[in-house]
Amino acid sequence: MRAPTVFKQRAFRGAASLGARRGAHLLPNARLGGPMPWVIAIMVALTTLAAGAALALTDMASSARSELAGGATVQIVTADDATRDTQAARAEQALSAIHGVIAVERVPQQKIAALVEPWLGDQAGSDAVPLPALIDVRLSGEADGSRVAAIRQVLQKVAPDARIDPQADWLKPVFRALDALRWLALSLIALLAFTSTAAVWLAARHALDTNRETIEIVHHLGGNDRQIAQIFERSVLTDALLGSILGVALGAVAIGILSVRFAALDSGLAAHGALGLSDWLVIALVPTGAVLLALSTARLTVLAKLGKML
Repeated sequence: MRAPTVFKQRAFRGAASLGARRGAHLLPNARLGGPMPWVIAIMVALTTLAAGAALALTDMASSARSELAGGATVQIVTADDATRDTQAARAEQALSAIHGVIAVERVPQQKIAALVEPWLGDQAGSDAVPLPALIDVRLSGEADGSRVAAIRQVLQKVAPDARIDPQADWLKPVFRALDALRWLALSLIALLAFTSTAAVWLAARHALDTNRETIEIVHHLGGNDRQIAQIFERSVLTDALLGSILGVALGAVAIGILSVRFAALDSGLAAHGALGLSDWLVIALVPTGAVLLALSTARLTVLAKLGKML
């Protein structure tokens, strides 16, 4: 009774060995020989770019918000230079005496004229085009509505033409645009993950249909679904590793080039978007996630398909 059993075990081992040798052909050829590694590389590269963009936009918005949270600008708008200068001096004294105000600085009129010159020309600051007096105010905490209202009441007594605006309010449209772009980048990451899953799913189903006869022989010799699935997993692992390494390298190079271009803008807001060490560590998780996603998708697809074959 033991002879048939031994024979069956030896036959299965031989068939399993044959399946292992043919494993590289169950899916499209690995080692960049088929489309799957290139598909994964493209998806990982795009995901790396999207992740880098989302992280940069998050850093940019959070840094700008924290920097402007305690800032406010006082404007004294009047056409008469003497009245403007008098009210500005009184406003500076009154602001310095308010509890919670840590810094008061008047912006020179020459600097204001230089800022608006591209739009108003050389007439900026003259009698024809008078400019307001600007006072930069820094608070110890956030410039919320109650604090701004209290400062406004103080200013009305010494500078009737004064207006105060939190600096963060000026950039609210910019912050909304940054948030929209960040959500767009996150949506793109989700879409790329779905597309990668669909590509692996289609490749696994095609490989199973192509090698249906071989799989049935292994089944008849005693091989189970888990052993057959391992053959596909090895092929997918090779494709996913090669594609992920190539993709994250391309994505990192693209991020580096874009970082240099944005740094050349010499803009304060763009400077806040530089990626830090923690951001690069998050980006390093992209290829790992791609490999795990490909393996899990292939395994579930193969096991589900094999269950229907029997």
